[in-house]
Amino acid sequence: MRGKVNKLDFNGQNIYVGIDVHLKSWSVTVLSESSVLKKFRQDPRPEALHKFLVTNYPGASYYSVYEAGFSGFWTHNRLSELGINNIVVNPADVPTMLKEKLRKTDAVDCGKLARGLRAGDLQGIYIPRAEILEIRSLIRLRNSIVKDTTREKNRIKSLLRFHGIEIPDQFTRHSIGNWSKRFLQWLGEVDMSTEYGRKTLDLHIEQFVRLRQMLLQETRVIRQLSRSEPFAEPLRLLMTVPGIGITTGITLLTEIDNASRFKSAEQLAAYIGLIPMCHSSGEKEGIGDITVRKHAILRCYLVEAAWIAIRKDPAMTMAYEEYKKRMNGNKAIVKIARKLVNRIFFVLKRKTEYVPGVVE
Repeated sequence: MRGKVNKLDFNGQNIYVGIDVHLKSWSVTVLSESSVLKKFRQDPRPEALHKFLVTNYPGASYYSVYEAGFSGFWTHNRLSELGINNIVVNPADVPTMLKEKLRKTDAVDCGKLARGLRAGDLQGIYIPRAEILEIRSLIRLRNSIVKDTTREKNRIKSLLRFHGIEIPDQFTRHSIGNWSKRFLQWLGEVDMSTEYGRKTLDLHIEQFVRLRQMLLQETRVIRQLSRSEPFAEPLRLLMTVPGIGITTGITLLTEIDNASRFKSAEQLAAYIGLIPMCHSSGEKEGIGDITVRKHAILRCYLVEAAWIAIRKDPAMTMAYEEYKKRMNGNKAIVKIARKLVNRIFFVLKRKTEYVPGVVE
């Protein structure tokens, strides 16, 4: 007589999965509502995890989490397509005990994530659309090219100083600039002691010219993007805010993506990193410097935009002068950047132009 076979059925139960994502493997911890079910390593493929879950815990509701990092969001998208309710969390927001900091391993990390997910202590970050992520990559590439161009300029100047070659005064005056066509021509005629020194300088110049050409291509693509949907109209509105140009505006639109995910300008300012740190206890209330948690690109752009805004917007000029009476200029300009966030939030939420303030 054939024995009766009991089929696994986890219908109505929740399974929680913490994933520590790495390039060549994933560390995984699987929890039920009351116990640890499994700890293991697997190939870095969502399909492998899904196969394990449906084989061992069929019929259950699956929940998973991993930390944002190098792997991006393709893993999240694939897990969601496979029917796993996944979230991606900011590593800084994962509750961590001291013993977990002192003894940090992949197994500890994925277990911590699984427990936090089960307890409801983790909040997923916003996941942009794939199209926005690719446009972000394009905009961020421009920032990398700008930084590389600055580094190459400094390398050329450092090489000249090292060999005792002075740059003529006509190329050091700010009114003319020292990276013009004439300056590059002068660099090409600089006498070096040996052919090797000349070759070194030529390679640096070649690299600088290549980077400048790449920056020009990037700028053309960004301008083309600014005239396309869905960016054309929001960008036009953003550029009514003093200090916001095409590059800053398109960066804001791609990095923020959906302004409605922020309930207030204060939340947007916190996302960018334009709020102060604070430490209050009892009767004491301490307000510190600007927060170290930031969106580096946006904060940099908005501070630069603030310097332009105080020249174009009379209300901003007056506010800046008032701030300078009780703090230095650098801190005052951060305050102006914070005011810019209010204007940006107003324009994006109301979908209306900003009208500069008038000082009577």
